[in-house]
Amino acid sequence: MGIERAILSVSDKTGILELARALQAKGVQILSTGGTAKHLTDAGIEVTPIAAWSGAPEILGGRVKTLTPKVFGAILHDRANREHIADCQRLSIPPVDLVVVNLYPFETTIAREGVTIAEAIEQIDIGGPSMLRAAAKNYRHVVPLCDPSLYSDFLREFERGDISEDFRLRCAIAVFERTSQYDATIVSYLRHQPIGAMLHLALRKFQDLRYGENPQQSASFYVEGGVRPFEQVQGKELSYNNLLDLDAAVRLAHALPRSGAAVIKHTNPCGAARGGSVAEALRSAVEADPVSAFGGIIGVNGEFDADCASAADALFLEVIAAPSFSADALSILSRKKNLRLVTIAPPETGTELRSAAGGVLVQSVDKISPPANWKVVSRRQPETDEIAGLEFAWIVCAHVKSNAIVLTDERQSIGIGAGQMSRIDAAKVAIMKASRETRGALAASDAFFPFRDGLDILAAAGVRAVIQPGGSVRDEEVIAAANEHGMSMLFTGERHFRH
Repeated sequence: MGIERAILSVSDKTGILELARALQAKGVQILSTGGTAKHLTDAGIEVTPIAAWSGAPEILGGRVKTLTPKVFGAILHDRANREHIADCQRLSIPPVDLVVVNLYPFETTIAREGVTIAEAIEQIDIGGPSMLRAAAKNYRHVVPLCDPSLYSDFLREFERGDISEDFRLRCAIAVFERTSQYDATIVSYLRHQPIGAMLHLALRKFQDLRYGENPQQSASFYVEGGVRPFEQVQGKELSYNNLLDLDAAVRLAHALPRSGAAVIKHTNPCGAARGGSVAEALRSAVEADPVSAFGGIIGVNGEFDADCASAADALFLEVIAAPSFSADALSILSRKKNLRLVTIAPPETGTELRSAAGGVLVQSVDKISPPANWKVVSRRQPETDEIAGLEFAWIVCAHVKSNAIVLTDERQSIGIGAGQMSRIDAAKVAIMKASRETRGALAASDAFFPFRDGLDILAAAGVRAVIQPGGSVRDEEVIAAANEHGMSMLFTGERHFRH
């Protein structure tokens, strides 16, 4: 096929001048709109405004520019269909052979902090997707280009004088991928409730992984839209398990008050701490369980500076995740070529997805209610430092696989009992894992104590204050145990299972 007439209407101007010059050199008539037409004209490229060509002016402040019978007849008519040809001759509609369109930047608009829904709605493209889908439907006769990455391959075929059907089909598929992704992003943004009747997913492969959880399993990582979820600045490729641990590290680190750090092994924290600086928190998190920290994943909620790098330098680690790395830190850590360094922002709140039972589970992200919602149920009132420490313990416990019991002081985890089949075992493991004396420690339980025995075990280890959801039919029995042991106890009214 040849190209006689083309529509160029793009938000992303990358490569458009080179493309337009190549078209102009071969005598192709270029139709264009608004900002694209000005961009081309300013560069000395001859352009016919679509409004002048179609006879239909732009209206509604530019909301309607191309939605006309002439534009869509020119794109959609089947060149092998006599009725289509007769209609176009009767209505004086010449063919359009090339549609170069990329869409309004809806994704980048909603990524801006403070964007309003009105601003977002104005960036929902209507004419662009319509022209692209029309061209893609008619790919046997029309070439649709929806991304600048396709321009160079198009120009190679164009210079040879014929656009192959294989290339046109490839471009058509790219259009339907792009428009479905675009619509899914809009649906996700506009849905006020986190879980709706329909779930629309448009995921793009970010990278293939060497294997899954185990070498015999294949795996890939997909992300929504064109968003890059993180940047890897050093080290080997991330593995499937690395990504799961990375997610756990980032979620806990950013849930902690600044400055905070977490060390993760097998998606559970083996140490967590807050401090006067990120480096101080990091050292405390490692000290909480230095044996388990070997081969771990570190997450912090502030810049990873030279002091942090010095604290981590003696450790064998798989990944360090931080919002940013200082130049000095990168210089120190560059000696460990395989160590993966990842810059990543705090996780967005919204929905979480997980495959199960041949389907997909969807839930809203777990959030921790503030201390103002908690209730003291023991006779002994918690002291100020106990309340601050219990808040810290509660945050850490919410990021531990259930059943979970966590022992801490005001700033550092002491012992973590994760993923046990009974709450008694979780308490025993937390005490067994304690990195130091447990007398005077604080404890958090991710769900209620069904019996007083778990509380008795903690009291025997010297725990002085406990935070838990409450809600057991034996709450009075458990409260009585706390009073017998002289413990203070808070009910949060919410549990934080993590499966």
